[in-house]
Amino acid sequence: MLLKFTKMHGLGNDFVVVDAVSRKVFFNKQQIEKLSDRNWGIGFDQLLVVEPPTLPDMDFRYRIYNSDGSEVEHCGNGARCFAKFVLDRGLTDKRIINVETKRGVIQLRVMDDGLVTVDMGSPSFEPKDLPFTTDSSSSLYSINAGDNKYFITPVSVGNPHAVIKVDALLDEEVATVGALIECHERFPRNVNVGFMQVLNSAEINLRVYERGVGETQACGTGACAAVVAGIKHGWLSPKVTVHLRGGDLHIEWQGQGEPVLMTGPAAKVFEGQIYL
Repeated sequence: MLLKFTKMHGLGNDFVVVDAVSRKVFFNKQQIEKLSDRNWGIGFDQLLVVEPPTLPDMDFRYRIYNSDGSEVEHCGNGARCFAKFVLDRGLTDKRIINVETKRGVIQLRVMDDGLVTVDMGSPSFEPKDLPFTTDSSSSLYSINAGDNKYFITPVSVGNPHAVIKVDALLDEEVATVGALIECHERFPRNVNVGFMQVLNSAEINLRVYERGVGETQACGTGACAAVVAGIKHGWLSPKVTVHLRGGDLHIEWQGQGEPVLMTGPAAKVFEGQIYL
């Protein structure tokens, strides 16, 4: 099968986006792994598949696959790329787009300056929503990773995150501790691991070791998770600029029960086709 695709990125978090509205397209795990290989395939962090909606009042449905072939619930950077893709391809002319995902419904708003704001829904700190196994409820949990103990804030923003506040962002710690916690037995479905350095109440540095991918240049849901964790603990204000390796995201959260709003760019790199 000859597959047409668009390569995109959100702050360096890169995607292959496929139109499954105009033509039905199905992928298996082996095909996704082949396509994601940066030497033998196209190369990407995630594959985004744009599909017709299955629910009333929705504009589209989209599915998200990691480079290892696993399907995930949510991706903030991918959502922004999704919005730019459907507008650029003429699949819609709406600037406010309602989309089905595996985790539920999200709303995308395309601004006049090209930035995209994503309504990420309300976050949850309930262990069962990640899931995260624990005998008691707490705001911070200790977890062993290798020979060390880390204090994490588990939070779901449509997908599971473990946020760790650190004094400095160290390459070795992100790589080794991130990998250990991602697959820790207390996270039955694995977890994304965020390392957050608080600069001031409105600004953080962040690196994220993503579940099924490894560290990426940027993680939109990771930025949301870090900010809501920081607000919960009183470290951050309701509006925060998040500095990621690929660039900046702007996150807003007004507190419990309110949605998280993420604003940032999306860019098309190139279009192409490849035989599966």
